[in-house]
Amino acid sequence: MASVEGKRIAFAELHKTGCFVIPNPWNVGTALYLQSLGFPALASTSSGHAYSLGFPDGALSRDVVLAHYADLAAATDIPLNADFENGYAHEPDALADNVRLCIATGVAGLSIEDFTGDESNPLYDLDKAAARVRAARQAIDKSGSGVLLTGRAEGFLHGRPDLDEAIRRLTAFAEAGADCLYAPGIKTREQIEAVVKAVAPKPVNLLMSSATGLTVEDIAGMGVRRISVGGALARVAMDAFIKAATLIADDGKFDRLGGIVSGSELDGFFARNKPSKQ
Repeated sequence: MASVEGKRIAFAELHKTGCFVIPNPWNVGTALYLQSLGFPALASTSSGHAYSLGFPDGALSRDVVLAHYADLAAATDIPLNADFENGYAHEPDALADNVRLCIATGVAGLSIEDFTGDESNPLYDLDKAAARVRAARQAIDKSGSGVLLTGRAEGFLHGRPDLDEAIRRLTAFAEAGADCLYAPGIKTREQIEAVVKAVAPKPVNLLMSSATGLTVEDIAGMGVRRISVGGALARVAMDAFIKAATLIADDGKFDRLGGIVSGSELDGFFARNKPSKQ
C-alpha cells in the first residue's frame, strides 16, 4: 500500500508538467475501478457522494464527508483530492480548523470554494474569499503535510458567469497561496485559455461535466494541467439506473438489463482489488 506521504509527493509532481485526468469516484468500488484503469490520481465528488446517500449536493455534514475521504484514501494507492466545498465554515479560523481535519484523512489535495451556500448571495466578497484561501494555506503549511491546495471560483455555477470576475478571484487565490486554480463552468476555448494565461505559471483544473467534443489532447493544447469530471460519472450511473428501472415500472420490460457487466466479472475484479483492512 502506498504511503500517505508518497501519494502527496506524487500528486505535487503531477502538477508540474503535462496534463492529466483526475476522475471522480463516489464510493470505494468506483475508486478502485478507476485506479485499475491507470488514472494517476482521483478526486472526490460532493454531488456524487451525496446522491449515493439520498441527499442533494451540499447537504451532507462535515463529519460524514471526512469519513468518506478517509475511506477513499485508505482504499487506494493513488493520490486523492478532496472536494472540500466551502470548507464547512464561513470564517477563516474555523475553516483552518476543518482543513486540519481534512488533512488527517490522508488526502493528497483539497479544494476550497468561494460559494457561500446561499444562492441569493452566492459568493463571499473577494477579500474574505482570499482570506479563506490564505487560512487554508497556513493550516496546510503548519501541518507540514505537503497537501496541495486548489482555489475555486464558483461564479459560473451560481448565476455569476463573469469571466473577468472569475479571473480576479483566481489571481487573488493564487496570491493567497493556492497551488492550483479552478473555475468550474468555463467551457469555451477563449475562456479556458484566458484563465490559464491569467494564473500562469500555476496549474489550472478544468471541469469536463458534459460532452463538448474536446479531447484530452485538445485541452492539454490550451495549457490546462488537470482535468476532472465532477459528478458526471455518478450521473452516468444514475442515468442508466433510472432508465432501466423506469422501463420496468412503466412497460414491464427488462431490455436494459442486457449486455451489462456480469456479477462474476465484478466479483473477480473486487476479489483481486479489495481494500486492505485498516
